[in-house]
Order: sequence, then structure tokens, then C-alpha cells
Amino acid sequence: MNHKIKCLIIDEMHESIIPLLENIGIQHDYRPSINPSEVMEIIANYDGIIVRSKMRMEKDFFSCAKKLKFIARAGAGMDLIDENEAKNNGVSLFNAPEANKDAVAEHVLGMILCIFNKIKEADAQVRNLVWDREGNRGLELMGKTVGIVGYGNMGSAFAQRLIGFDCKVLYYDLVARPNRFDFARQTTMDEIFEKAEVFSLHIPLTDRNYQMVNKDYLSKFQKKIHFVNAARGEIVVLQDLVDLLKTGKIYSAALDVLENEKINSLDNNQLKTFNELKELPQVLLTPHVAGWSFESYAKINDVLVSKIHSFCKNLYN
Repeated sequence: MNHKIKCLIIDEMHESIIPLLENIGIQHDYRPSINPSEVMEIIANYDGIIVRSKMRMEKDFFSCAKKLKFIARAGAGMDLIDENEAKNNGVSLFNAPEANKDAVAEHVLGMILCIFNKIKEADAQVRNLVWDREGNRGLELMGKTVGIVGYGNMGSAFAQRLIGFDCKVLYYDLVARPNRFDFARQTTMDEIFEKAEVFSLHIPLTDRNYQMVNKDYLSKFQKKIHFVNAARGEIVVLQDLVDLLKTGKIYSAALDVLENEKINSLDNNQLKTFNELKELPQVLLTPHVAGWSFESYAKINDVLVSKIHSFCKNLYN
């Protein structure tokens, strides 16, 4: 590339990001401690930016980013970026769902097995000298019908992890998705509502699905389900989920994401809901780490830099 590409990195990244960018001739400015207002002051000097979750990128951001050609998101979700504004300003967007799909799939499976086998409760009891075998009798995942919404990188990787469990997988997606597994089949939401025993979300947050999973949605399931969300918390109305967990309409919930993940600054209603949620023994919570393995942390860089390299070669050669 004859043109020297300048790229600003505003979040903490795996250390491999620097040599990877240098190998493809990208001039980098690694500033993980920068704050959003400082980004706005200097972004006009850069051709590209790599971001994890430092800031939202909306109209005011793009009005400052006069030279910007690309935004690379170190992760899968693009909900912090106004994609229409990016398109209107000729800015290309890259993300890396290929890099953390395996981490998400394994985490989701782990959460399900933990709930089914009461591992969290049993561990706490044994540590307190309680030896309750009957009270910790588990369920088997073997042979269950699993409903998956979203069958891209994350959903299909989760389905792959179910091969050894003889599960029947029914998946729904807005587009036709190729399927490599005999035990999985693309279907309608009506069939998932009818047959699913385990239900897992693997979709990005969009205006269309914001708070999509509410009381009406969850009440359509004909069987009592085990609910899993490692996608985005804003897709689910958390109070509705809590209410149905309390009534037994939903057996259990494994949540890696919440409506508001600023857990120390919840408003009164959010705090009330969260306090109800955390007291339910059939709920398992993790802090948005499903895709955050040591391996995925490095693989994200490989995927992003590969996409940046291809883009820049096409743009300037």
C-alpha cells in the first residue's frame, strides 16, 4: 500500500494487535486509556479506528471523523455503532464473530450443564458440610429439543456442541442458513414455541428485536423451558422473565447479559428486578464473558487485521 493508513485503537486489546498491524503496514496509535471526548477531538486525523466498547459512534462522531474509512469492532455486536450513519459517510464496518463463536458456544453449553446438574448449589452445600444427594438430582441434556434463534456464527457453533448429546435442534433465522448437522433443522418460530425444551438466543441487538422477548413472547412456549441468553440483555424484558420464573412457566434461566450491565448504577426499578432475579436459585448469572476466553481475545485480532488488510488493499491498490 502506497498510502500510509493511520489507525487509532481506543480499547485494551491483546498484545498481538501491534505486530499484526505493523506487518501489514498500518500506522497505529494505541491509546486504551483515552476517553470518548478525547477521541472526538483527534479522530479527524485517522483513517481507521479499532474499538471494543469505549463509546457509542453516532452522528456527532461521524461529523468529526472526516477522514475515517473503517471502524473495526473487537467483538461481534455492532449495536454501539450507528450503521446507517456509517454507510452515509462511506465508512466500512468490520467485526469478528468468527473469533469468539467457540467461546460463546462452550460457555452456553457450560451454563446449561451447570443448571441441569445443580453444580453451583451442590458445590456450595458440600463446602458447608451438607451432603444432599437427592436434593441435587440432575437433569440430562441428552435427547432434549433445543430451540435456537439466530443461526449465524454463534448459533451454529452452539449447535455443533450438541452433537454428543443426541439433541434435536430447531433453529430460526431471518435468512436461510446452511446447515451441516443432520440433527438440526431451520424452522418457524411456531414450531420452536411448540417443541423447545431449551431455548437459546444468538442474535444481535437491533431496533427490530429490542425487548422482543417479553411476557407475551415467552408465554407462547407450550413446554416449560430452560432459557439462555448470551446475546444482548436488551433483547429481553428482564422483569417479565423474572415473573415467569417465579410462576414456574420457565424452569430456569442462564444469563450472561442483562438489560443494564452497569450493575452498580441501576435505577430503582432495575435494582428491584435484579434483586428478585438474584434470589432465584434456578438462575445462573455471568458478567458478559461468554465470548471472552483467552483464546478468543487473541483470535479477535487475527480476524480484524485480516479484514482490515483486505479492505485497505482493495481501497488503495
